[in-house]
Amino acid sequence: MHSITFDIAHMLAGSLVLVSFIQLYQQRLSALLNIFALHAFVLAASVAWQAYVQDAPHLYITAVIALIFKALVIPLALRRIVIRLGIHREIENVFGVGLAMLLGIGLVALSMVVMLRVTSGADPLAREDLAFALSVVLLGLLMMVTRRNAVSQVVGFMSLENGLVLAATGAKGMPLVVEISIAFSVLIAFIVIGIFLFRIRERFDTVDMQAMDRFREEQR
Repeated sequence: MHSITFDIAHMLAGSLVLVSFIQLYQQRLSALLNIFALHAFVLAASVAWQAYVQDAPHLYITAVIALIFKALVIPLALRRIVIRLGIHREIENVFGVGLAMLLGIGLVALSMVVMLRVTSGADPLAREDLAFALSVVLLGLLMMVTRRNAVSQVVGFMSLENGLVLAATGAKGMPLVVEISIAFSVLIAFIVIGIFLFRIRERFDTVDMQAMDRFREEQR
C-alpha cells in the first residue's frame, strides 16, 4: 500500500512536468489555454492526493481552489481576453520549438540532480515531489523567456506558480491562510495583467513583445 501511495504521488507530479512540456510544444493560443487548464487540473489532483497521503484536510481546500480558479475560471477569462484582443494566431517564439524542448529536458535533468542531492536527508516522497516541482517552475520560466506573445507569457507565469504550489504541498503543505492568500494574490495579479493586456492593445495595437521593443527603439 505504501508503495502504491508513492507511485500515484510520483505519477501525478510527473504528469505535471509532462503537461509543462506539452505547453512548450504548443504553437496556437487556443491550444495553449486548453493545455494550461489541463495543467491546473493535474495540479488539483496532485494536491488532493497529497491531502490524502498526509492526512491534511486543509489541502483539499487548496485542491478545490486550484480546480475552480486555475482549471476553469482563469482559462476561460484568458480565452475571453484572447477573443477581445483578436489574436487568434500562432505563437511567436524566440527560437524553435525543438531547441526549447531540448532546453526543457536539460532543466528537468538539472532539477533532479540538484534537488535530490540537496534534500538527501528528507522524506523520500517529499524530496522527489520537490524535484518535480522545481522542474515545473523552471519550465514555466522557460516558457516566459522563449515566448514573445504577452498572453503566452502570462500562461508561463501561472504554470510557474503551479510548480510553487506543488512544492509547498509536497513539503508537508503550507498553513491554509497562506495558501488562500497566495490564491487570491494570483487572482488579483491575473486581473491586473488582463487590464495591462488591454492597455497594451489600445496603445500598440499588438501584444507581441518584439513589436513593443521595436517601438521603444524608434522612440529613442
